[in-house]
Amino acid sequence: MKLSEELHARGLLAQMTDEKEINDLIDNGKATFYIGFDPTADSLHVGHFMALLLMKRLQMAGNKPIALVGGGTAMIGDPSGRSDMRKMMTIETIDHNVECFKRQMSRFIDFGPGKAQIVNNADWLRNLNFLDFMRDIGPCFSVNEMLRARAYVNRMQNGLSFLEFSYMLMQSYDFYRLFQDYGCQIQFGGDDQWSNMLGGIDLIRKKLNKDAYAMTICLLLKHDGTKMGKTSGGAVWLDPDKTSPYDFYQYWRNVDDADVLKFLRMMTFLPLEQIDEMDKWEGSQLNEAKRILARELTTLVHGEDEAKKAEAGANALFGGTGAVGEGGNVPETELKDDDFQADGTIDILALLVKGGLAPSRAEARRNVQQGGVTAGDEKVTDPKKTYTKDDLKDGVLLKRGKKKFVKAVYRA
Repeated sequence: MKLSEELHARGLLAQMTDEKEINDLIDNGKATFYIGFDPTADSLHVGHFMALLLMKRLQMAGNKPIALVGGGTAMIGDPSGRSDMRKMMTIETIDHNVECFKRQMSRFIDFGPGKAQIVNNADWLRNLNFLDFMRDIGPCFSVNEMLRARAYVNRMQNGLSFLEFSYMLMQSYDFYRLFQDYGCQIQFGGDDQWSNMLGGIDLIRKKLNKDAYAMTICLLLKHDGTKMGKTSGGAVWLDPDKTSPYDFYQYWRNVDDADVLKFLRMMTFLPLEQIDEMDKWEGSQLNEAKRILARELTTLVHGEDEAKKAEAGANALFGGTGAVGEGGNVPETELKDDDFQADGTIDILALLVKGGLAPSRAEARRNVQQGGVTAGDEKVTDPKKTYTKDDLKDGVLLKRGKKKFVKAVYRA
């Protein structure tokens, strides 16, 4: 099967320009392509992971990826998919996030001479002269056309700043520079980026009279339109200090039945024939498919050892053994002396908040009163229940509901 056929079969592509030309490039390993990542946090998240896996697939077929880190565009903020203006970040914060992104990307993409490249658009955007830029690039864009872009239409009622309105010009200019400086012919991105991507193609054609192309990735949007990678506790990060390997594993272990085969096709490197066989699976077999998905993706992000630990922890907790697990198999919250009251105790509400199982003492109290909290093998019904340092020195497994839990451990 050709790569272009496999990408379609896996449900990865939403739309593209010049399909024949693009297929010829990627099928023959001749494409130099880029995907942009704005460093709005100090870690990549699951949404970025999807794009990185696509880059990995294309690189394995001989194509050359460019990971464009938005040290320049992050100073503006993409309005796509947002209802309000993104909070401004300092240059120091952006540069720190850029370095974090670079370290994480190298776990998935093979960078080096003649291989993939990491490029920072701060190299050309931060030193632009405004008047020169507008005289050179501005005439290539129609405001009438820009206002029809979905990214802007969605914001017109709530207000759109000129700063954000200029984002399309910045992203288009990125493609223009990458085409000229790096021979990049194709831009990949989420389907919410389509207007910006077309802007880059038009700019290259108008300024250079040459052809460039674009493909949009299906970024695993839920049926209700909300993006994947979100939990009740926030985003699912690739940094193990922000989302533990166990929590990462559990996120995929708990996906909806209707999504598991879609995710297996889009995100794992398992043969399509093997995944197609799972189409026949029902009931408890779907749970096995979820375990395969969780194990494969946790291995890609955190390595085989951490994936095995996460799986062992899940089996211990939900497989009926009753064991808490060892070696970091389940998430832990570490308690120190200053977490305890003057009498040397800590109450259940503080433990739930400290462990991230409740956002506040009020919410923790409701969870306890509704019978949704256990500590060890004991259901906790008294919000005033307290624990000593001795009680916690070996760790106590706290559970809220069926799927939220943490091991609370006192360490002097």
